[in-house]
Amino acid sequence: MLPPIYPILSQDAATAAIVGTRIYPHGEAPQQVARPYVTWFVVAAPPDLVLDGPPPSDRWTIQIDCWHPTSAGIVQLTNAVRSAIEQHACVTTLFLNGREPETGLYRMALQLDYLLVR
Repeated sequence: MLPPIYPILSQDAATAAIVGTRIYPHGEAPQQVARPYVTWFVVAAPPDLVLDGPPPSDRWTIQIDCWHPTSAGIVQLTNAVRSAIEQHACVTTLFLNGREPETGLYRMALQLDYLLVR
């Protein structure tokens, strides 16, 4: 089971106002998708090991990438995503990545840890 990144972001009013349901797993958006949008992927998911049985939870490290055609828009989108996700997970790193050369889109990424109880 994956952490519920899509439901968290798509049900957040501020995020949905900017990207609607354009929130894609595995770090990839469809070709020719409307902009702006969000992609996300799993960086790691180690189990919380215990000696007396199976792991009770997994600690998922997720990267969320925000994509927007304008500089001001990428800041607004990243702030909305961060506010939504911080109600459920701990944001550990915020990357300022600049512009993607092929599409010209601005990109900001954040990494988070999400504890998923089994």
